[in-house]
Amino acid sequence: MSEPSEASIVRATLRALVEPRRLLPILLVAVPLVTAQVRFSRGEPGAIYLGILMCLVFVAVAPVSYRVLFPEGLDLSHGGVRLLLYATVGSGVVLTSGFVLPKLLGMGSTFLTQRTNLAICGALFLVGGWGLGRDIGFEESLTKERARAARLALEAEQAQLLALRSHLDPHFLFNTLNAIAEWCREDGAVAEAAVLRLSTMLRSVLAGVRSATWPLSQELELIRTLFDLHLLRDPNLFQLTMSVPSGVGEVAVPPLALLPLAENAVKHGPAAGHRGRLSLDVAVRDDAVEVAIENPGASKGPREGSAGLPTVERRLALAYGGRARLELASAAGRTRVTVTLPRAGPLPGVLT
Repeated sequence: MSEPSEASIVRATLRALVEPRRLLPILLVAVPLVTAQVRFSRGEPGAIYLGILMCLVFVAVAPVSYRVLFPEGLDLSHGGVRLLLYATVGSGVVLTSGFVLPKLLGMGSTFLTQRTNLAICGALFLVGGWGLGRDIGFEESLTKERARAARLALEAEQAQLLALRSHLDPHFLFNTLNAIAEWCREDGAVAEAAVLRLSTMLRSVLAGVRSATWPLSQELELIRTLFDLHLLRDPNLFQLTMSVPSGVGEVAVPPLALLPLAENAVKHGPAAGHRGRLSLDVAVRDDAVEVAIENPGASKGPREGSAGLPTVERRLALAYGGRARLELASAAGRTRVTVTLPRAGPLPGVLT
């Protein structure tokens, strides 16, 4: 990462100086100094203006010069050369504003331009510039580290979800392959149909892993293939109904986001001994699309260590920034999972 330019450091420092949390302490120091300058300058008419000018110059130049010379903080690795330059800048500013300028303007002695007080002003310049510059530098570093930590956390979450979104119950795959092996001996036509469906499904899964989004119709087609494979193994396992209105198939969705819900519907419903109707219904609600999967068998809620629902919830939160919703309901011996997705699709630029 390249170091910030001097111009950007100057702009950032000046912006930071006018923030209330710094401006108030600066005023608490500057106002008494200007007041003392007016009171103890023996009626010099330009004393107040000189006092204000000195305070403004000190506040503007001191932290800026410190940050330009020490962008990474106080560092004496160069043999103190930069520290000497900082002291030289401070001396030059103090002498110019407190000695040269009053002489050029023909002003008499004032409170801040007395020798002893000029030395104190020089110390205030150096210490104040160091304190303000150091504080601004620490704040910028903290902001950058927080942004970096948030970015790394997001990348870690995305990497984890990239692995999880290719989730497909391995037991289902193994059982299907074992069933195909049996069908090869008993019914070649059924075995061939199962191989073709399984191949189509795996091809879709691999395409989904590589894609940021795909049409809802493609997600539903993958789910239908999953249901068909289960029914190939056991035609009486459940009665399937699917209701999808026209015009919603092109809505962009995160690939494989709904597949775990379909897996769970079979796994915890018909495959667990709860025979009956399994339905998938898609409806349009204002600017959202609602996908509901209902299966026989009452839900006992997410199990500890389960990956299905938590994975879907995390993916939806990441993809839609809180605009999507997942609801699980159980009544009358049936379980219904409803996912509400914005028709506008996932947020741009987010790996889902």
